[in-house]
Amino acid sequence: MRLEISGRCHYHIALDLFPDTIRAHSYPEKSHVNRLICKVVTTAFMLMLLAHTANAEGDPERGRVIGYTCLGCHGIEGYRNAYPSYRVPKLGGQKAEALENALRAYKGGSRPHHTMQAQGASITEQDIEDLVAWITLSPPARDDLDAESVGNHDSVKTCVNCHGTAGADVKPAPPVLSGQHRSYLAEALKQYKDGERGNTVMTAFTTGLTEQDIEILADFFAAQEGLYTLGDPH
Repeated sequence: MRLEISGRCHYHIALDLFPDTIRAHSYPEKSHVNRLICKVVTTAFMLMLLAHTANAEGDPERGRVIGYTCLGCHGIEGYRNAYPSYRVPKLGGQKAEALENALRAYKGGSRPHHTMQAQGASITEQDIEDLVAWITLSPPARDDLDAESVGNHDSVKTCVNCHGTAGADVKPAPPVLSGQHRSYLAEALKQYKDGERGNTVMTAFTTGLTEQDIEILADFFAAQEGLYTLGDPH
C-alpha cells in the first residue's frame, strides 16, 4: 500500500488506514479531539512501518549466527548429498531473491529434501531475511550469457532467456546457474520434470527434455564461471 501524505491532513491519512475505526466516532471531521486522535494513530502506524522496513532488510550478524549450521554442508567444497547422490548446491554469489524463494519453498514443502524441509520448518521469515543478508555479503555471481555465446545448444539458448543477460529484469529473479555443480543441476532439472519441485515455468520447460538434454544443460552451466562454495562472509 502506498500513501500520498504530502498536503493531506492527519484525519484523511488515518481515514485511509483505519476507515471503520475513524467513521465509528461521532466527532466532526475537523474537531480538535479528532485531529489529536488521528495524529496519534498516524504517528504510531508510521513508526510501525519503519520498524517493519528495518526488519525486512535483514540483519547479517544475526544471519551469521543462524547460518553457522549451513556451513556444515554448503561450506565444504564438493560435499555430497547421500541419497540420491549429488553435490549440495553452491550458495556463494547467489541472488538474494533466489535464496529467499528456495528457503520458502523448503519451508512450505514444495521443494523436496528431508533435511532442508526440517530446517525450513523451524525458521521464521525474519530468519530467512537475516540468513540471506549474511550470505549475500559475498561478491555476487552472474549468468553472463546470451544466445550468441552458447553455440548450437538450442535448449541452452532457451535457458539464457532467463538465466542470462536477457533475464536481468525477470521477476521473480531466476537463480544464477553458472558455476553450479553439474550433479546438482541435473538433479534439480529431473525434479522439475517429474513434478517433485513446484514451479510452473520450470515444469513446463523440462517436460520436453530428454535425459541427454538434461546432461547437456548441466554440463554447460557447470563449466561456466560463477557460483562458489559458501565461506564465512564478513
